[in-house]
Amino acid sequence: MGQDRLTIGLIYGGKSGEHEVSLQTALAVMQAFDYDKYELLPFYITKQGQWRVGSNQSTPFTELEQLKLEENAGDTSSAINILFSKLATGEAKLDVVFPLLHGTNGEDGTIQGLFEMANIPYVGAGVLASAAGMDKVIMKKLFADAGLEQCEYCYFTDSEWERDRHSMIQKVEEKLGYPCFIKPANLGSSVGISKAKTREELISSVELALRYDIKIVVEEFVEAREIEVGVLGNDIPLASVPGEIVSSGEYYDYQAKYLDGKSQMLIPALLDTELADQIRDVAVKAFKAIDCNGLCRADFFVRKTDGRILINEVNTMPGFTPFSMYPLLWRETGLSYESLLNRLIELALERFEKRQNLYFESGVN
Repeated sequence: MGQDRLTIGLIYGGKSGEHEVSLQTALAVMQAFDYDKYELLPFYITKQGQWRVGSNQSTPFTELEQLKLEENAGDTSSAINILFSKLATGEAKLDVVFPLLHGTNGEDGTIQGLFEMANIPYVGAGVLASAAGMDKVIMKKLFADAGLEQCEYCYFTDSEWERDRHSMIQKVEEKLGYPCFIKPANLGSSVGISKAKTREELISSVELALRYDIKIVVEEFVEAREIEVGVLGNDIPLASVPGEIVSSGEYYDYQAKYLDGKSQMLIPALLDTELADQIRDVAVKAFKAIDCNGLCRADFFVRKTDGRILINEVNTMPGFTPFSMYPLLWRETGLSYESLLNRLIELALERFEKRQNLYFESGVN
């Protein structure tokens, strides 16, 4: 097949607390690709943010250490030259880039902007959806505008807290009460998140969260089941079967995977058909509300008191090892890990082609 293979740039690592997870994901993805269809070019971003680029691979790496490209790797300028090869020489060295980065500089729109400037197709959400999906406040406003129900929340900035902490505390107590959850607005992982049951705990939780971000979200506590749905597509996205995060050892099925020793994934979730369909429907609406492309995982609360479906958040670059919730949801829906990778690359190319046909100037003949 030689010439017909697509060259996929796999980008992983990064300046993020989830650097190691990203490496594990890259190894799993590399081992699942169909090398009759693709050859891979690995790009490693160090924890300091420097880039290394390897050589084209027709077989997968077998060990995590190989992903760090410590021998004969090109440096940051070589990596950027390859990304921008189409603009520089008219001949692209990559057909699609596949970012496997979590958190800051990875799924927040910054690297997506780089790909847009390089005029190169890439897997996943665009600049706007990535940025909106990373900022919990903006995300909640978009959900509200789309008419999606969510739990009560309030938010404020570090300067508002410094200037009038008393009003902020009052706002939280009047609108949400205790217990409540305090979160940095922009952090991917669960760093800086805490639960407050008293005013003292609220103050210390806000101080902690402000070490990680300049904007804070405070949410009411909801007694609820936690349900997650995978969404896949561009203009006509599809939703997977729902899965449930169960925080105890009560359930176990063949696919239940321990997350942290306390939680398990139950796929499919034990929901009646009508409720499952409603949740899938809201997942697609949430995907569209942030103008997403490619993939996202939508996370819900199903409130125990009245069964209301509340959208919690969407994640535009969900965990992507074969044991992560997103690929497992699709496996249960009938799409294997390898087929999922193929589909994401198709979606990246489809979106790119569609956008190439747009005019950028007025006075079109």
